[in-house]
Amino acid sequence: MTATDPALTALASGWSALSLLHGRIEAHIERALQAGHDLSVREYSLLDVLSRQHDGEGGHLQMKQVADAVVLSQSATTRLVTRLEDRGLLTRYLCPTDRRGIYTNVTEAGLGLLERARPTNEAALREALDEAARSPELAPLVEAVETLRVPA
Repeated sequence: MTATDPALTALASGWSALSLLHGRIEAHIERALQAGHDLSVREYSLLDVLSRQHDGEGGHLQMKQVADAVVLSQSATTRLVTRLEDRGLLTRYLCPTDRRGIYTNVTEAGLGLLERARPTNEAALREALDEAARSPELAPLVEAVETLRVPA
């Protein structure tokens, strides 16, 4: 197989289109969340993931699980948690069954901000997808995103 192999070229082209769609959507949502709520996409994602925790068995995420969920390294996730904790949006506490573990919860202020930001996130996502759907190379990807049903 060579670098000009049609299969590789098609694969690279598909990946390029997917990357372009992701970048456009993320940039559009970022602008909307920053303007309306002083939140980045990563901050919103972290609040959203942590807000879904519960007190039942396996209901709290360890930092590695949180990092995987927001697609960041553990060190970047820790820095992000610290920033949001400094803003009063998150709080950390020791795991009651394993004193080495540290859990993170969303505060009432964080939950309030998340609820106010959700409609902005949804509207910005819809706008970005609608705009991308007008591009012939991105329209099939938009259709795939719109029909994909993946558990949160």
